[in-house]
Amino acid sequence: MMSIGNRDSYAAATDELTAYASSASAADVAVLGDELLSVARLLSGEPRLRRALSDSSTTPARRTELVGALLTGKVGAPALTVLTALVSGRWSSPSEFLTAVEQAGVDALLSSGSSAGELSEVEDELFRFAKVVSAEKALGGALGDSSVPASRRSELVRELLTGKANPVTVRLVEVALSGFGGRGFVASLDRLVELAADRQDRDLAYVTVARPLAEADEQALAAKLSELYGRGVSLKVTVDPAIVGGISVKVGSDLYDGTILRRLTEARKAFAK
Repeated sequence: MMSIGNRDSYAAATDELTAYASSASAADVAVLGDELLSVARLLSGEPRLRRALSDSSTTPARRTELVGALLTGKVGAPALTVLTALVSGRWSSPSEFLTAVEQAGVDALLSSGSSAGELSEVEDELFRFAKVVSAEKALGGALGDSSVPASRRSELVRELLTGKANPVTVRLVEVALSGFGGRGFVASLDRLVELAADRQDRDLAYVTVARPLAEADEQALAAKLSELYGRGVSLKVTVDPAIVGGISVKVGSDLYDGTILRRLTEARKAFAK
């Protein structure tokens, strides 16, 4: 998570991105996201360039001149505008600057999905793919293996998801392969799900049940949680017969565990005393 100072520097880039997305097509905003992420990949392999573009001992004008000399003609004007806002800020470290460029790319892709009215679909697809990766250890190991170049792992992701998932979903999964914000692969997917929900002004509720919920029950639970938290709530339901019965709900740091498994565990502990 960005520090307060870094968030202030990022705000200027957010303003530029929002202004562009308000009038551009979803496809053009996605192009902006891809270009920003391409720059993030460049910066990840060029530590000296990262330092030069985030060095607060040089003037913002000098850093702006440098980013323009490097990228004019290689990325579009919208990407250059966002990057200019980023290099003009003050960053606590070159790695924080890199994180901000990557975050801007992700924000642009999420904005593209929102503009197309497909962000809820993207959120659900990311969550379902994270569940598949967690359950299929071989697949999770192959995709999360940082010793294998991200480009090769991206090929596997495209084979698995192209034509079956939203293009924004596919692109965000590829972002997760490189460890979004320094996280592991699955943790990156989880964070992207959270960001997609937050952009829709919703909290995430991770629900575990022993058997699938009826649609009416899901709607009733979502309504009750929305009333409790004063905000829309997106349910992410996992079916786990091991809990025997009941329900577990986790929203942020709040855990409501009404499962039979929990009661049995507590009973065993009580008898063991």
